[in-house]
Formats: sequence, structure tokens, C-alpha cells
Amino acid sequence: MDKGKLIAILAIIVVASGLMTYQLTRGGAPPLKIFHAGSLAEPFEEMEKQFEGRYDFDVQRTSLGSVEVVKQVTELHKTPDIVAVADYSLIPKMMIPEYADWYIQFARNRMVIAYTAESKYAGEIDENNWYALLGRSDVRFGFANPNVDPCGYRSPMVIRLAEIYYDNSTIFDGLIGGNTNITVSYDSENDVYSIEVPKTEDLGPNVEKIEIAEKSVNLLAKLTEGSIDYAFEYRSVAVQHGFKFVELPAEIDLSSTEYAGTYKQVKVFSGGEWHTGKPTVYGVTIPKNAPHREGAIEFVKFLISQEGGQVLQNCGQPPIVPAVASDINKLPEELRPLVAP
Repeated sequence: MDKGKLIAILAIIVVASGLMTYQLTRGGAPPLKIFHAGSLAEPFEEMEKQFEGRYDFDVQRTSLGSVEVVKQVTELHKTPDIVAVADYSLIPKMMIPEYADWYIQFARNRMVIAYTAESKYAGEIDENNWYALLGRSDVRFGFANPNVDPCGYRSPMVIRLAEIYYDNSTIFDGLIGGNTNITVSYDSENDVYSIEVPKTEDLGPNVEKIEIAEKSVNLLAKLTEGSIDYAFEYRSVAVQHGFKFVELPAEIDLSSTEYAGTYKQVKVFSGGEWHTGKPTVYGVTIPKNAPHREGAIEFVKFLISQEGGQVLQNCGQPPIVPAVASDINKLPEELRPLVAP
């Protein structure tokens, strides 16, 4: 081999080695793609930092309304490594058995009404009069789109449950029915209220009164700028972002297993699915076609560990300890010792 060719080959090797080193030290870690509910943005951001400090993965998060999270897999056929949603029942309802085999319930939440010190009547609102204040003509409030976000379909649930709790049959129509195309009917035989949400383009909100956001966390900017006075949010989101909030009675805030029988008196049809009222429980799964399964298992292990639970707790979101598995026999073996069946 002549000297010129040898020099050229050596140069290629040096350049290739340099590129390899650059890739390993500058983003060469394999991606770990997580699609998650918007209300998990804060805790998952902190978990991302801690996880990347221990494992050779580049965590890449996409935050969406939970229905949209699932549809990324089932309709758009994207391939995340992890799916985490604000309503665990979306996983068995929309993903199992074609796209996933199991899920784990890992955290709880509750509905509140968030506001700021500048919100109209901020000094007056409490758990007994909130619906009357939201109904005042000069007050504007918001909730998430029920077709894409569980916080969205839980909002009308809360408002209809309020009619039962406060023994006031005007609350739903005063806040929702009279300001949108969302309707409610009563099945006296089964004692169930059915709320029907039209397609997004047909929601027809009275924009002078109501803001319907793509996902609940999008309402936070509206609160901050003062274009709305109040927003139906998860307690964890209000805590994380420093908002004031009204704690609602457990009978209507979708938080307590004690009142599960009360919650199921209301169901909502939105996004092509029926959603029955129940305690707010988050779920996580690893899709069957996850490209980085080992990394996904490690992240779920961290999520349901004591350390992951502490992150959730710090963010105002109580972890479920131990986390609960849908079918322990279908879980990856590494996760089985860490959950309750």
C-alpha cells in the first residue's frame, strides 16, 4: 500500500473515532421516549433529571392530554417506550390487548378550582359557594377539552355531582348546559346521569363566559394573565404552579375510594368513549412495541420506587404505595416484586 493511501485511511479512522466519541459524549445515549399526561409534566421533569444521572438514556418527554397520549399509539402508530395517563382506565379501554398487556396504578389526584389573588371575588370563594360565584355574569372560568383530557371530562362530572351534594338542580345548566352544547340526561332506572360532549368543533362555548383549553395545564397562563378568573384543575397542578385553590368536598372531587359509589352516578361520553366517574388514579404501561424495553422497565421501577414516590409527593400528587398491577403475571419479571396484585 502506498504512503498516500495509508495516510488517507488513517485520517478516515481518526475522523470516525472522533465522531464516535462525539456521539457517545454529546447525545449518543439511546432515547427513551415517554408520552405522558400534561399534569405529570412537573414530576416527570424532575424524574428525568434523576434518571439520566444514573442511566445511559436520553429521556424525551411528550406532554399531551391523556386521550391524545393513547391515540398517539393506537391511531397514529407512534412507538413510545412508556405511556403514562391521568386516567388508568384509558389503558385497558383503548390499548389492551392490541397495544399493551398490563398497566400499573401509581398515583392519585383530586379536582380543585384554581385561581389567583386577582380573580374576581377571590376573597369570598369557598367550598360552599364556588358554583354561585362562577355563575356570576362578570366571572369567566375554564376547563380542559373533555374530548382529549381526563381533567376535561372530570370537570362536568364534578359540576353534576355538585347538584347532588348541594341539593341544587340548577348548577349544571347555570355553568355548563347554558354556556356550551354539552348536555345531560338522567336514567332513573339506573340512577345515572349521562353527560354527552359533542365533537370539539361543536362544543360551542360561550366565549364571554367559558374558556375550553386543549389540556388543563394550558389554562394556567390564562389564569396568570387574568383572562379567566377560575379553572378546574388537579390539585397537584395548582400546588406545583403556586395557585390558590378551593378544596372541594370529597363527595364530588373524584379523589376518595369511600365515595366511589357516588362518583359512578355520573358518566361522560367524550372523544368517542364513555367515562364513568371514579377516583382519580394515574396509570402507566410499556407498549408491546416499545423500542427500548429495558430502559422503560428501569424508568417504571424508578417511578414506583420510594424515590419516585417522593418526587410525586413533593409535587402535591400522592403516590400509591405499593403501586397496583392490573395483572401481575403479565408484568415484566423485574417489576413483579415491586407492586401489589
